[in-house]
Amino acid sequence: MRGQVCMVTGATSGIGEFTALGLARKQATVVIVGRNKNRCINAVTRIREATNNPNIGYLVSDLSSQAQIRRIVNEFKEQYSGLDVLVNNVGAAFWRRELSVDGIEMTLALNHLSYFLITNLLLNELLNSCPARVVNVTSGNHYKRRLDFDNLQLNKGYNPLKAYGRSKLANILFTYELDRRLGGIAVTANAMNPSRVSTNIWKNAGPIIGPLIGWFMSRNAQKPEEGAQAVIYLASSPEVEDVSGKYFRKEVLMDSDPETYNLESAKRLWEISAEMTGIV
Repeated sequence: MRGQVCMVTGATSGIGEFTALGLARKQATVVIVGRNKNRCINAVTRIREATNNPNIGYLVSDLSSQAQIRRIVNEFKEQYSGLDVLVNNVGAAFWRRELSVDGIEMTLALNHLSYFLITNLLLNELLNSCPARVVNVTSGNHYKRRLDFDNLQLNKGYNPLKAYGRSKLANILFTYELDRRLGGIAVTANAMNPSRVSTNIWKNAGPIIGPLIGWFMSRNAQKPEEGAQAVIYLASSPEVEDVSGKYFRKEVLMDSDPETYNLESAKRLWEISAEMTGIV
């Protein structure tokens, strides 16, 4: 992947960092995105030392903030003329209903709208690098979920597991609709479920549920470096260079929940997301 530019969000730990590490080992230029400057610097240092690849950079952003997303996109455009691979990997679960700085329910803002906004803002850079790839990391928690467009931000009946599952459903609806809107242009978009991975994604899920899920995952889930392998595969393998608008569990192509193929829901989610983020 020498000469290719890759951006990986949520890359200061877990799946994101190991994805960045794997792409760096393939000699790609890798830009990681994290919310803490020191953690970004430390991750860049670890990746450079492990790969002898000096072309590792970082951008600092809280991706629940639309203003910060727009800032780092502008910073990226000042440094690079194109983008070959975008890996959207940020996400969390929140025990109590919280609002982002933009006044949006935090799970929706971080887990879905960040994917939507950063991808749309970088679309020209992806098109400039055709063929290019978008990989949206999602979860099996999308199964049996439905979006309630009259209660999209869960103003009524907030539940952290429901909020998380719906945000993962939104990831896949967005992926499929992005593929349809690209209309055969050589930018592929796929969703990937790494299966159970022991990460800190549930650290905000409350004093009981968070540690309980963390304990369970640490004993029953794969390590982050294992989960990252499928992301690296979708981001780099020639086997999937022409595959788009699909859902993978690890490296296996499979069907997502039937609701993810609901064209009306996908179109409506796109329109609402565009309105919430100011994307024309």
